[in-house]
Amino acid sequence: MRRANFQEGTVDYAAVGATQAHDLMGYPPERSIPAESSWRIGSGQARFDSSAEALLSWAPLRGAGLHISDVRPASGPMYSGVGFDADGNPLVASHLEADQRFDADGTPFVASGTTIRVRGRIKGMSADGELRVIYAIEEPRRVGFGLGTVGDSVVSGEESFVVTWDDSDEVRFAVRAFDRPVSPLYRLLPPLVKRRRRELFQGYLRALSPLYATPS
Repeated sequence: MRRANFQEGTVDYAAVGATQAHDLMGYPPERSIPAESSWRIGSGQARFDSSAEALLSWAPLRGAGLHISDVRPASGPMYSGVGFDADGNPLVASHLEADQRFDADGTPFVASGTTIRVRGRIKGMSADGELRVIYAIEEPRRVGFGLGTVGDSVVSGEESFVVTWDDSDEVRFAVRAFDRPVSPLYRLLPPLVKRRRRELFQGYLRALSPLYATPS
């Protein structure tokens, strides 16, 4: 059964938070193309801590060759998005508890409600657009966030980035996404959406695992 969508005025798509749904690959939001990958990127707390720090300082996007600008933290009460349980029911969203942090060049770390502008080309394909952090997670063994499109992109949708440190001591990096073609070219040629997404995933992995650990 396809999950119910709802309207949220801060982004340009309805299925806000659907990258957290367990059945995303089987039942993506209508007219969207889903994708997911997971990689082992090491083991132990030191690896988890360094990967989580890199993740929250936007390293995956930069690793894909994207330039981040116009970083605008949420004003007023924090917009924390929405999550889903295993049955697709909405949950109170996770959010970062820590105070706002900054990377070495003064860019604010990921936080719920932050809006950013990204620019770049991936193998000749546009990756420009305005994005918003629709949820953020910072737990002892799990750190991540979801980004939703606000506008000016060739696709509309959401992607999530999560680093976990499991009970077997493995550290894993997982990315999930769904994209609905927006530009005429992408609507005409849906395989371009998959190609664009594949190239982005590889760039994200390069940022956290230069040695390209074994995919799952």
